[in-house]
Amino acid sequence: MWGSLREQPAVPPLLEKPAWPAPPCHGNRRFQPEPQQRHQCRGEGKGAVSLLADPRSKGETLMDTKWVTSELAWTAHPETGWEEVSGYDEAMNPIRTYQVCNVREANQNNWLRTQFIQRQDVQRVYVELKFTVRDCNSIPNIPGSCKETFNLFYYESDTDSASASSPFWMENPYVKVDTIAPDESFSKLESGRVNTKVRSFGPLSKNGFYLAFQDLGACMSLISVRAFYKKCSNTIAGFAVFPETLTGAEPTSLVIAPGICIPNAVEVSVPLKLYCNGDGEWMVPVGACTCAAGYEPAMKDTQCQACGPGTFKSKQGEGLCSPCPPNSRTSSGAAMLCTCRIGYFRADADPADSACTSVPSSPLNVISNVNETSLALEWSEPRDSGGRDDLLYNIICKKCTVERRVCTRCDDNVEFVPRQLGLTDRHIYISNLMAHTQYTFEIQAVNGVSSKSPHSPQFASVNITTNQAAPSAVPRIQLHGSTGSSMMLSWTPPERPNGIILDYEIKYFEKQGQSDGIANTVTSQQNTVRLDGLTANSLYVVQVRARTVAGYGQYSLPVEFQTPAEDGSSGKSFQELPLIVGSATAGLVFVIAVVVIAIVCFRKQRSSTDSEYTEKLQQYITPGMKVYIDPFTYEDPNEAVREFAKEIDISCVKIEEVIGAGEFGEVCRGRLKLPGRREIFVAIKTLKVGYTERQRRDFLSEASIMGQFDHPNIIHLEGVVTKSRPVMIVTEFMENCALDSFLRLNDGQFTVIQLVGMLRGIAAGMKYLAEMNYVHRDLAARNILVNSNLVCKVSDFGLSRFLEDDPADPTYTSSLGGKIPIRWTAPEAIAYRKFTSASDVWSYGIVMWEVMSYGERPYWDMSNQDVINAVEQDYRLPPPMDCPTALHQLMLDCWVRDRNLRPKFAQIVNTLDKLIRNAASLKVIATVQSGVSQPLLDRTVPDYTTFTTVGDWLDAIKMGRYKESFVNAGFASFDLVAQMTAEDLLRIGVTLAGHQKKILSSIQDMRLQMNQTLPVQV
Repeated sequence: MWGSLREQPAVPPLLEKPAWPAPPCHGNRRFQPEPQQRHQCRGEGKGAVSLLADPRSKGETLMDTKWVTSELAWTAHPETGWEEVSGYDEAMNPIRTYQVCNVREANQNNWLRTQFIQRQDVQRVYVELKFTVRDCNSIPNIPGSCKETFNLFYYESDTDSASASSPFWMENPYVKVDTIAPDESFSKLESGRVNTKVRSFGPLSKNGFYLAFQDLGACMSLISVRAFYKKCSNTIAGFAVFPETLTGAEPTSLVIAPGICIPNAVEVSVPLKLYCNGDGEWMVPVGACTCAAGYEPAMKDTQCQACGPGTFKSKQGEGLCSPCPPNSRTSSGAAMLCTCRIGYFRADADPADSACTSVPSSPLNVISNVNETSLALEWSEPRDSGGRDDLLYNIICKKCTVERRVCTRCDDNVEFVPRQLGLTDRHIYISNLMAHTQYTFEIQAVNGVSSKSPHSPQFASVNITTNQAAPSAVPRIQLHGSTGSSMMLSWTPPERPNGIILDYEIKYFEKQGQSDGIANTVTSQQNTVRLDGLTANSLYVVQVRARTVAGYGQYSLPVEFQTPAEDGSSGKSFQELPLIVGSATAGLVFVIAVVVIAIVCFRKQRSSTDSEYTEKLQQYITPGMKVYIDPFTYEDPNEAVREFAKEIDISCVKIEEVIGAGEFGEVCRGRLKLPGRREIFVAIKTLKVGYTERQRRDFLSEASIMGQFDHPNIIHLEGVVTKSRPVMIVTEFMENCALDSFLRLNDGQFTVIQLVGMLRGIAAGMKYLAEMNYVHRDLAARNILVNSNLVCKVSDFGLSRFLEDDPADPTYTSSLGGKIPIRWTAPEAIAYRKFTSASDVWSYGIVMWEVMSYGERPYWDMSNQDVINAVEQDYRLPPPMDCPTALHQLMLDCWVRDRNLRPKFAQIVNTLDKLIRNAASLKVIATVQSGVSQPLLDRTVPDYTTFTTVGDWLDAIKMGRYKESFVNAGFASFDLVAQMTAEDLLRIGVTLAGHQKKILSSIQDMRLQMNQTLPVQV
């Protein structure tokens, strides 16, 4: 069939082993999946999933002609087109191939169709083609119709129903996958070069499919065809088993695989799931299991084995079994607790891994000191504390008969200082004992396990006998009658006389203004007395004490009594004096309260009309610097509205159309014509009918906030309408509305400089807010408005007050104290409600990503909880497509975990200004373009000088699998490695784009360390 070209073999001998091709770019225009990027998303340490780098290991083959030696018998149309022939591969193994070379004839349309291939429930199929193509320029005297490409098609069917004439040999019903062009073609003067191409198609829905190849005039040989699909192999991660999972219909698809805990493991967090990406790699584990109590990790964290005899594990977790603590043991495997030996115990609060302890022995060296009816006790520590440091002491008091044959508990009036039970110090003072009484005191030593012991606590005892004591004080004195010169008094005997009362001593004196008169004393053997020789209409102070053979007791508390005037008025007038004084005092307090309230009201009225009040507050911190004032600090929120927002007459506002709906009502476009000013377009927020007073206050508070700001990148407040209905907030009109939707409508339409200019405007507005000490809390592209000149302005200042009242919205997730936008919020703000200007910087980094990705949703379709987990594991968003490296580095700086290390907005503005002035710096494009998650880039650059060989350096950057490839290709020194390019990596077999990126990035660091400036191209 070759005609005059038979001198050139259709299948030339293979000179070198073909390298695996890089995966094709499909799906989302800005986020193309790359195997190594998926590998990076898996994280490090516990729960990381180990995957192979060879694409063949991630899927299963549906058809492979490489190993077929018998006739393939595919269908060719027309018969003069494709021809099946035998040949040999590079290892001289016999193979079956198809070739075509009708280049002498014009208008070629040669089709070749494989046999029916079962789909096996896969949704996306990959086709690997190995072929050779002859260079048209090497064929003499051929028409211009010679081609060096061919087309790949597929046709879906539920049954093997294709025939020589059905389906029709044309693009419809066949579905075109791609036009295949060779990387290298051959001429008759050189050996053939085998091209390898991989293409994929999907989603598939029927039981099977055919592959078809269309030749339009090429001289080529189809050496082998392999159809395969990708999958994530069953694996164990985080002590959970995840089943084998087929990849999704698109390269960027994420398929969730549910997991179950391995035997003897329990869930730590749910749900258990892994994401299977389009390259057949697992990523972003969610949830985890750990080995249950009594079991420890084994077999590289793929099993949970029982603790052996003599060991235990008290709680679930990743820890290993531990030997039983002292004085405990186990009798079987899988022990969660070692039981205490006889005579040893654990307290209820003791952890399971603590040693078993015993009760203490009795205290030593008790010393007692009796003073009349009081006692002081001291003692030393027990010889044995039981192995614990929570030693306490209890004092048991017993009152005994003279022969000490019967002892009973002491009365409740006995006092113990500092206390009777739970003493930490080894001394105590005991008082209010009875005189001439025998007592026994037991000093118990107890610890945390004393209550566990079946025996009573060990104690030391001491016997004492109290001495004679003076009586206690007289509790109460009463006046029974008085005249101008005398008083009749009585009193209650002491509660503890401590013997027979011999008599009472009464002391009294006249109280004269600020000084006291001379004290007089009289005695009485009864508990009554008559005091004579007193002065009429005078105040006297009286005290009484009792006497026994032990002496006098303490005086009673002083009591004051009034003698009546000479006219014979009774003592009742004095008893009514407190009522009179109390009434007068109450009247005085009432008068003072009225005066204070009047002063407060006067000052409040004055402050509401004093325009200098707010200016003084604003200038309080630094003279001349304006400071934001929270309108909710005003006692009357309406006062804040009047202070910061100008009232607009309703006749000046004309509503033209409704353009949206807000939280409190409709958002409209309209016109504003103020006296002496030209008419302008404005945006108008209206308050819905039937509002509550709180809704009106919250609605107008945003105006109170906006009215304090004056910056070209902050939305400008024109004024409010509060004296008419509906209540309105009037702001400047932004023609292009919200930034996120504006970018999505104009995908790819702006230059990088224009995008950076937008970011610079947002940063300038946030710098102004930060200097005002205002924290936005909801900085996102949806809250940035864009005018017709592409000027971006920060808006929506309601989050800090209104989130708790927001309706259900997937953007905002409930958290302690309100709702927060998870995807835009810093970790400390999510976990601890720490909203600061630094948390606004984190949000600004997300806004940068939104802008550079033209309004893509941050973290794509991941759930909010998955986003929290991923960020907690130090995952960060990858650079969008065509994003300059400098901008993505600035994003990463904004996403530093330590909020104190994030840049300030003033630094961000300066950085963007430098980038705008030096436009060349924006031409260095970030090379990492992953689908869903990208780990925070490792800032630790390994110093190549610390490694003796290139292989050691590759091990350090975790690329040791390529050591042999580097050596075989001659890159055995660092000087040669520093000169490598992406083409060199492809040539030696580094075909995974993620691996290329990592090696080239390390080479760039190596060049910097060598003080070289050679560019690295990916």
